[in-house]
Amino acid sequence: MNILIINSGSSSIKYQLLEMPSAQVICTGMIERIGSTKSISTFKSKDYRIENISKITNHKEGIERITALLLDSEKGVLYSTEEVDAIGHRVVHGGSEFTETTLIDNEIKNKIKLFSPLAPLHNPANLVGIEMAEKIFNSAKQIAVFDTAFHGTVPVKAKKYAIPNEFYNEKGIQGYGFHGTSHKYVSEIATEYLEKQNAKLISIHLGNGCSITAIKDGKSIDHSMGFAPSNGLVMGTRSGDIDHAIIFYMVNTLGYSLDEVNELLNKKSGMLGLTGFNDLRDIESEASKGNTSCILALEMNAYRIKKYIGAYIAALNGLDAIIFTAGIGENSSLMRQLVCKDMDYFNIHLDDAKNDLRSSTFREVNSIDSKIKILVIPTNEELEIAKQVFDLLS
Repeated sequence: MNILIINSGSSSIKYQLLEMPSAQVICTGMIERIGSTKSISTFKSKDYRIENISKITNHKEGIERITALLLDSEKGVLYSTEEVDAIGHRVVHGGSEFTETTLIDNEIKNKIKLFSPLAPLHNPANLVGIEMAEKIFNSAKQIAVFDTAFHGTVPVKAKKYAIPNEFYNEKGIQGYGFHGTSHKYVSEIATEYLEKQNAKLISIHLGNGCSITAIKDGKSIDHSMGFAPSNGLVMGTRSGDIDHAIIFYMVNTLGYSLDEVNELLNKKSGMLGLTGFNDLRDIESEASKGNTSCILALEMNAYRIKKYIGAYIAALNGLDAIIFTAGIGENSSLMRQLVCKDMDYFNIHLDDAKNDLRSSTFREVNSIDSKIKILVIPTNEELEIAKQVFDLLS
């Protein structure tokens, strides 16, 4: 069975075509920096590797570019769209309704749209991917895998907000959690590596969107994001944790509308708001040149992560390993260094030489005397989604 995975993030689209159940990768690629004049398109198959820099304005254009690469007469891997049996779509917000992998129909699409105000950077992009795929790959089954599903095990004491009960009981206002597909995938690899089924893990997913999850016995027990994927860590364009009184002050005193505040906190804040740059690679480059705004932003980012690590060690009553994953977590040795610095009390010690080695594979980067393992595990949300799609259709 040929399964195409479309993973639309807030500023990127990852894609992968796999033969299942063998998990053989036919091709893989990514569209990065969507919305930029210098968007990067990559395509990799057994025989070819393509990288192109061009203007890609939105996710619709990104999907069109992916389709053109797959069907390219010279270097593509498909003669016809009918060779794809199913398409698995990562969908960020499924509320409390979707805890299982789901076959997409019009009702499902309407519900994904309904949750868009709670994930404004993601669900609209996910829906664009679904609707484009339905038109282009019209003979394939369309399947949704929800980011929120993995966090269904978070206990009420951790996901309920201290507001009147009716909002939880009747309105569905609670912490849902996100990046679940990624956290699930890397935590299972870590558990197998540690040979400890009841492992206590902290999984740190750092990309344009960032989150951290406390995992015990293979289950999510707490998570940094909440009702929407905007809470918690400092992100590419999202503020993360913020005193809600600031929102009232901005509206009532500074004259901002609620829509303007929403736009500012989701699309103009985080590392972009602090530095003027959205991509961490640019921020690290500027920091190395002495840019004080970029230096401070990196320190703020790492400090927020460190606070969550401390909180989750308390929630877990211990810790076996920290996992760094996703684009920044896997590739930024500087962020890993800043996060693990001065964590001696927890017996967390980074090996600088191991940390600085560039690699795209699983690796352990803690020192020999570190009680806590520090693992860099490349996430593979696409493979995890493909497994779930295949299981649903088998």
